[in-house]
Amino acid sequence: MNRQTLFEEVLHILSNELSRPPQAWQLAIIVAALLAGWFYARHVERRARATLTAAATTPHGVRVDVLKFSIDGFRRLAFPVAAMVVLVLGGLALYFGGVVRAQEVHLLRLALLLLGAMAAIRLFVYVLRRSLQRASWIGTFELGIAITIWVVVALHVTGLLDDLIAQLDAVRFPLGKPPLTLWDLLAGIVSVVLTVLAALWIGSVIEARLMDAKSLAPNSRVVIARLVKAVLTLVAVLMAFSFVGIDLTVLSVFGGALGVGLGLGLQRIASNYVSGFIILLDRSLSIGNMITVDKFYGAVSQINARYTVIKALDGTETIVPNEMLVSSPVINHSYSNTTVLVKVTLSVAYDSDVDRVLQILVETASEQPRVLEDPAPTSFITGFGSDGIDLQVGFWIRDPEAGSLGIRSDISRAVLKKFQEHGIEIPYPQRDLRIRSISGAATRLKAADGVDSAPEINRESIARKRVR
Repeated sequence: MNRQTLFEEVLHILSNELSRPPQAWQLAIIVAALLAGWFYARHVERRARATLTAAATTPHGVRVDVLKFSIDGFRRLAFPVAAMVVLVLGGLALYFGGVVRAQEVHLLRLALLLLGAMAAIRLFVYVLRRSLQRASWIGTFELGIAITIWVVVALHVTGLLDDLIAQLDAVRFPLGKPPLTLWDLLAGIVSVVLTVLAALWIGSVIEARLMDAKSLAPNSRVVIARLVKAVLTLVAVLMAFSFVGIDLTVLSVFGGALGVGLGLGLQRIASNYVSGFIILLDRSLSIGNMITVDKFYGAVSQINARYTVIKALDGTETIVPNEMLVSSPVINHSYSNTTVLVKVTLSVAYDSDVDRVLQILVETASEQPRVLEDPAPTSFITGFGSDGIDLQVGFWIRDPEAGSLGIRSDISRAVLKKFQEHGIEIPYPQRDLRIRSISGAATRLKAADGVDSAPEINRESIARKRVR
């Protein structure tokens, strides 16, 4: 006689034996477990909101985003885990109380299995989001994992899972001794995925701790976090291969193929990764530095393993390969300090009081709140132009990431206003126009000057007209 599956046993109980005391007690415990899980989840949610509110109002506390992510994961697990605990305790109470025998707790087994699947899905989703926060495909992957887990649970309940495993184990691949089966291959893939995700999750937790360590330099935090993630991932892959039974010596073949690939077509990619670690280790660039590389100027917003993101003052972001930052000249405007010299150039008429003009330029620059007092603003004569005296005022600011166009515009407006108050003239361009007398020149001059008659112009006479 074939053994009944859990699904068939539950159907039999629901249709014929639901009124019996053992089954009624199991239903009561299931309802109590669900209610206890719901109330506990509500309690956890209220405590989580209070904790987040306190963290947001506490200076120099734990990062709110990290705390929120951790609390959200715990809140998702609160309901199924609490309900499972009540189910286990209730089942033990029924067993030791002599109400049911061990082989009669079919309803509790089914409820425990479903709640365990829910907890596994929520835990997997939490670990996945914590490990791969920026992945765009994470939503689709989560849905696929949830469907897979529920299908496995359904196959187990209906008793088809053992038959499916036997069918998969019958498909063999002649790879090594003993031969590799399809079930071994699927189990190996699942083992690798789970161990790598666990390693990435642990690495993310360590990275969050490192990013909060103010005693370490920003570059050191990034380097240590990436090294920890790389080591954990490598260890996870090796452990997964060992669990499946794959001989680790086969990795030597893979290593040789990888070396050939790096030598032929992946050397630029490998160079970018190596350059990324060089940038982080030698601290030539840091997050927030204002740099100029090639034709790109802006603040360093991200330093990733393969590329660096430069955010311009207009909000546009440029992705620059790390190799370019190592092999090309880079102007770091805030390497040793963040103070930057800004200049404003202008001209005044030759009959102006130059000393007074230079004094006005310094006073105007000093009145701006963004201009530093030390070093103090200075003004100079830079040359004698064809239209006026060329001047320049230089001043220092401490926040180049805010841009220099606004401060230069404010100083130029203030200078123009003071020049108008003191009668200082900003010269117009002046040019001398030489006209040699030709046929019809007198008529054109007459029309231009608005006079009835024009003086006679000889071929060698010269008329000078100022053009403004």
